Amino acid sequence: MPVNKRSKYRGSRTCGGGTHKNRRGAGNRGGRGRAGHRDHRFSHFLVNNKVHNGKHGFVNKNPSAVDAVDIGDIDQMADALVAAGNAEMDGDTIVIDAGQIGIDKILGGGQVTKKMNISAVSFTDRARQKIEENGGQALDA
Repeated sequence: MPVNKRSKYRGSRTCGGGTHKNRRGAGNRGGRGRAGHRDHRFSHFLVNNKVHNGKHGFVNKNPSAVDAVDIGDIDQMADALVAAGNAEMDGDTIVIDAGQIGIDKILGGGQVTKKMNISAVSFTDRARQKIEENGGQALDA
């Protein structure tokens, strides 16, 4: 009696696989590669979290490199920016450098309740108008 399977099957044509035709091709292993990952190999790919059922959405191949924020959001963050040292108080005016906090463009959404001097790369017309209505300045950086 052999000690291990290697020596047990030494000299055998099929190594215990039945006839020599049985272990041919990818049909013996259920297909090639990821074949059957949603069917007969579902549990294996589910455990590894690799089950994909089609494609959804799209990938924007030319994403916008501009980081834009509404003026209303900046108005709400103004006190926190001053407390964190990212903005300064000049009398009753809050001075904000938008480039310092990672903002390129100021959009016109929201309400402005504080007097602010903001310097940024660009402003929309509505944002510039809202800042100047409260006595602030929109400065191009």
